[in-house]
Amino acid sequence: MRLYKNSILKFSVIVFTIAMFSCKEEQKATSENNSETKISQAHPKLILTAQGVKDIRAQLGSIPIFDETLAKVKDEIDAEIEKAIDVPIPKDYSGGYTHVTHKRNWFVLQKAGLLYQILDDEKYAKYVKDMLMQYEALYKTLPLHPKTRSYARGKLFWQCLNDSNWLVYVSQAYDCIYNYLTEEERNKLETNLFRPFADHISVDSPQFYQRVHNHSTWGNAAVGMIGLVMDDNELIDRALYGIKNLKLDATKKDDDGGFLNKDGKAGFLANIEEPFSPDGYYNEGPYYQRYAMYPFLVFATGLYNVKPELKIFEYKEGVLLKSINALLNLSDADGEFFPLNDGQKGMSYYNGALVTAVDVSYHYGEQDSGLLSIAKEQNQVLLDDSGLAVALGIKNDKAQPFNKTSINLSDGPDGTQGGVGILRNEDLELVFKYAAQGSSHGHYDKLSYSLYERGEEVLQDYGLSRFVNIEQKGGGNYLKENKTWAKQTIAHNTVIQNETSHFNGKYEIGSQHHSDLHYFSSENKNVQVVSAKEVNAYPGTEILRTMAVIKDEDFEKPYLLDIMKITSNTANQYDFPYYYFGQILETNFEYNTPATLKPLGSKNGYQHLFVEGLGNPKEENSKFSWMNHRKFYTLTTVTNNKDELLFTRIGANDPEFNLRRDPAFLLRRKDSKNTTFISLIEPHGSYSPISESAVNSKSSVKTIKVILDSKDYTTVEITHLNGNRKLFITSNTNASKEAKHNLKIDDKNYEWSGSYYFE
Repeated sequence: MRLYKNSILKFSVIVFTIAMFSCKEEQKATSENNSETKISQAHPKLILTAQGVKDIRAQLGSIPIFDETLAKVKDEIDAEIEKAIDVPIPKDYSGGYTHVTHKRNWFVLQKAGLLYQILDDEKYAKYVKDMLMQYEALYKTLPLHPKTRSYARGKLFWQCLNDSNWLVYVSQAYDCIYNYLTEEERNKLETNLFRPFADHISVDSPQFYQRVHNHSTWGNAAVGMIGLVMDDNELIDRALYGIKNLKLDATKKDDDGGFLNKDGKAGFLANIEEPFSPDGYYNEGPYYQRYAMYPFLVFATGLYNVKPELKIFEYKEGVLLKSINALLNLSDADGEFFPLNDGQKGMSYYNGALVTAVDVSYHYGEQDSGLLSIAKEQNQVLLDDSGLAVALGIKNDKAQPFNKTSINLSDGPDGTQGGVGILRNEDLELVFKYAAQGSSHGHYDKLSYSLYERGEEVLQDYGLSRFVNIEQKGGGNYLKENKTWAKQTIAHNTVIQNETSHFNGKYEIGSQHHSDLHYFSSENKNVQVVSAKEVNAYPGTEILRTMAVIKDEDFEKPYLLDIMKITSNTANQYDFPYYYFGQILETNFEYNTPATLKPLGSKNGYQHLFVEGLGNPKEENSKFSWMNHRKFYTLTTVTNNKDELLFTRIGANDPEFNLRRDPAFLLRRKDSKNTTFISLIEPHGSYSPISESAVNSKSSVKTIKVILDSKDYTTVEITHLNGNRKLFITSNTNASKEAKHNLKIDDKNYEWSGSYYFE
């Protein structure tokens, strides 16, 4: 409280000082020539605008979340100014000293520029100018970065991607001190630093710049933003539409496996058109959408402010702002993004890019009051026009809860390339992926899923194999295990045929195909269902997966019913893993544990799985119970006496310990042509280590049975321990909401309309 009162006093003094200074500036402006007056009125204009500066200064000391953010940033930058400016000669990968230093510098420069505008303290402008002049002196001497791993080497950093990061932020700093600099100083920076910098990441590096990918989005934004500051229309056009009259080898791959210049599409607008579906889903997944949202939104904001005639926030029916809502819905109860494709776990909407997303969406969108509640959780705002709008909304008590509900997000530029379905019921969240490949960051995991309870993983998606920005692990870059394990199908909760990944693990094949939605139904809050079909992962094999989150009054919590129907032209071996967390409690089958651990297979990810136990079913239902985070879970699955039940653990053939040692339970069915896997995953009970008591630690499922499994229908009977029985019927063919069904089972007629029946 004392800090806040001191801040109010300090800001009050600042406001008075600014008012006096403004009068002097107006008098000064009238004495300058017309061209210089025009320049003076033009900056800042990108993210923080001249009008925004006036509005912020008028509110300082009365907008708590903005004032507190400003105070923290001021303390941070004041501490940096006390140090000597450090602009080292580049030599390191991600996580190394020079990489980290230049990365810190881009943040410091941007923040110092904002402080100069808001507080009108010349020391910040001088600091930005002095550092930029050091970069000008360094950059014109630099060859390509000495590290040669990247497909597109930068100069300050080992890859053009990080060079683009630098320019996106530094262009904002330059905009903020533009009027502070003399014309000679601006010419020096633009001629020797900014224009060559923009040319290198675009014209000199077309394999990086001239394509549709999150890397290119950063490059487009970097070139475009510095072009907006410099009033350079050639750079702005290059950013929006790509490099004109450029030919590339479209068969050449980058280091992520993605093709360059695919279909000749490039530039910022192409990067909006192609990766985003009409629902706002980004095809690389939420982890990379989060990463790409910053350049998307800051460049779009700059275009909105400088070139309003483009109507950028209306482009493709407003998909940029729509995508923010989609991204927020792709997070769990704790705000952490679901790790689809190459996603690092733990990334959340507390990341700085999402502060930008929330503030920009609120200010330039429809001022959704639900966004204000997330901004309050983030406990910071941008120090610009949009941050002021959010701060005022919070101050005026406009915040409402941001309610995440069940949602189906289509994939593909026109929404016809599969998608992601999220079912939410009480504390349970199902994430069902039936999307397209996801560009070079995609995994081979059609019809896979993960399951959460209160933000904690019940059944996990592994995510990526990378220690981001940790130099000791491969320079902070993707490890070889990302391809040999994380991208392979066996690393996911889906079916694997003949120990071979979907599409044989080939990007060229996988990128041509996608799964198709069969139906999605969330109208009934007690029974929510998503169903999708995959026909290309294994030629000659059709996979239809139907997943239902059901709230049944006989059960303590909602449960997940999983129906995986496989129809094939040939007999195959099918593996069906469940990547659980926690301690095994109980099984209803016997198993042997080997004295020596051996890998499950030799390739396609199987070489990374140790076999820790092997058993066979004793009953028509195999049950496996475990405990995690003091909660209990039971898997009940329909099996036959020829099935094999395996306990496995990740970590084989991993001498450098790059992989987590996570467990899995695996159901194997051999020599089967057409088969259906039926499973029920039941959260139940809790354990208190304080009272040392377990509540409802045992499953309430007596049996699950397949009553009917035909081309048109699959019927599952769920029997509770109390004897109550429920029937779930899914339509495997005609699943429209208007369809009428009449089915006779055991001399009883069942009639319903729609995709499924439950009673």
